[in-house]
Amino acid sequence: MCALEEIPPGEGRAFAVDGQQVAVFRHRSGRVSAVQAACPHAGGPLADGQVDERVVVCPLHLNAFDLTTGESTSGQPPLAVHPCSVGPDGRVGVEL
Repeated sequence: MCALEEIPPGEGRAFAVDGQQVAVFRHRSGRVSAVQAACPHAGGPLADGQVDERVVVCPLHLNAFDLTTGESTSGQPPLAVHPCSVGPDGRVGVEL
């Protein structure tokens, strides 16, 4: 899908995967995670949100979502969470 180096540590980027927009995050720990790219509340760009090891915060209305379960910590509908990993070639793979 993309090279890990395309995503700076502590940030996210949006990518098209099989016709769906996915937000992929590279955590400072080296872990990667992926969720649907649009916030279910108002379609905010989650890849542009603040991210830590556990949650992403939508930049539009500050709704927070758990990156492992997709559950909202602020009362919104849950996100779709996608399994992802970094291969031996340094490329991030995402499963829908």
